[in-house]
Amino acid sequence: MQSLIPKSQAFTLLGMSGVGKTTLANKLPRDRWFHYSGDYRIGTRYLGEAIHDDLYLEAMKLPKLASLLMSDSIYIRSNISMNNLAPLSAWIGTLGDPSQGGHGLEEFTRRQKLHEKAESAALLDVGYFMDRATSVYGYDHFLVDAGGSLIEIVDLDRVSDDPVLQHLTQRTQLVYIEANEDHVESLIERTIAYPKPMFYRADFLAQAIKDYSAETAAASADAFHPLEFVKWVFPRLIQARRERYERLVAAGLALRVSADAIARVENEADFFDLIAQGT
Repeated sequence: MQSLIPKSQAFTLLGMSGVGKTTLANKLPRDRWFHYSGDYRIGTRYLGEAIHDDLYLEAMKLPKLASLLMSDSIYIRSNISMNNLAPLSAWIGTLGDPSQGGHGLEEFTRRQKLHEKAESAALLDVGYFMDRATSVYGYDHFLVDAGGSLIEIVDLDRVSDDPVLQHLTQRTQLVYIEANEDHVESLIERTIAYPKPMFYRADFLAQAIKDYSAETAAASADAFHPLEFVKWVFPRLIQARRERYERLVAAGLALRVSADAIARVENEADFFDLIAQGT
């Protein structure tokens, strides 16, 4: 079904964390552009109950809070927003020894699968929200912040059959914001200093577990130190994702623009000029 917003006025931004997707969205006129965050949709619509239940499970471990919760004297909720996705990240968690704050492999894998399903569903909602943006709110431009893990959930070997890619490319122009080497190094350094939860493709994670186990002589993934594993795996994840983005561009499904060029965009006209120059 053709959206009321033409494809020439609708864009899906792809790229690693910190390349400027949200900053760009804030520079475009808010009275003309509808900003759709895939991660926010995941954390509110598709994993909202799971996040809520996880918070309650933690609170129920404390007798005083448990008593208050059971008597409906207090309630707990996440304060997730487009600019604060910490509740979603906390729910995903990290792989490793539960006694050190991680999830064992079985639980971590369960959450990864739920996140993958939720992300696909959130991105398949784009068409619905494009129609709402016009019919309800009167917007004539649409911007999708797809999040860093979109590139992990699509099938690059069968792009013509992948439902998420087909849904997005039929309705929006995919724009890959390419980070320069300095940004990549900065991102790696920041993640090593402050490790955070990530989504991994199943085959990538299986190989990472095998390699890390060999390097550390860990008996199993359940014995990994959660934060040390994130520090080790993140540079490898970044490289794997960059290669997958390149495949998307090579297939003609996405334009490539540099993060440096995005940083120089000041308004809507600058953005459209940059898109016209994309490769």
